[in-house]
Amino acid sequence: MPGVQVAHFVTPFNYDSLENIHAALNGLLPSDIRVREMSAAIPEFHARFSAKRKVYHYKIYNDSIMDPFQRHYAYHSVYKLNTAAMREAAKKFIGKHDFSAFVNASRNDRVPDPVKTIFRFDVIEMGALLQLEVEGSGFLYRQVRNMVALLLQIGREVVPGDIVPKILATGDRKELAKYALSAPPHGLCLVAVKYKEEHLLLPLGCPSTSSGRHHTVRKCKLFFY
Repeated sequence: MPGVQVAHFVTPFNYDSLENIHAALNGLLPSDIRVREMSAAIPEFHARFSAKRKVYHYKIYNDSIMDPFQRHYAYHSVYKLNTAAMREAAKKFIGKHDFSAFVNASRNDRVPDPVKTIFRFDVIEMGALLQLEVEGSGFLYRQVRNMVALLLQIGREVVPGDIVPKILATGDRKELAKYALSAPPHGLCLVAVKYKEEHLLLPLGCPSTSSGRHHTVRKCKLFFY
């Protein structure tokens, strides 16, 4: 699946260069996974808890016939969606809310606070492809997919857009289940994580960031017979 994945890797060793580790790691990983960049960080940095904002995209292909090149990366909706209604309803998520009604229970969810802030929620049309972009202070388990599922129902004109604040106010996941189930996972992509600036300061004397090696072709004289 496409997207930006963050790895929190802690090692007690010191390195003069990260390029060797970078090259070795990509040499061991399967071909569909690549480390694009590596850098050192201060000991206080944590890939999850140092984040202050995250940006997710959810793609929907809205046409009677699915584009085969999008089938792994976009949800296929054969029903013509009312994108204007979806756009207006998405705005109702913006702000600080208790998202208990939009979280699925999970033992792996270690964030006890259901109150999150949504800074923007855009519905962008690119031909038959719809891209839902949501940026928030953090997200609960399956929160984005549950919000998208409700917007899909609104786009199909099954439920009105003003249902969003009503469901939020209940704080009850069962209330959302009356109208929508979670959207499929393959349309979702984490595209950016924004960290606290003080946690991105590089330690003194640390090796420079590695963006990968660039191979060059050496010119040589060839003998022809």
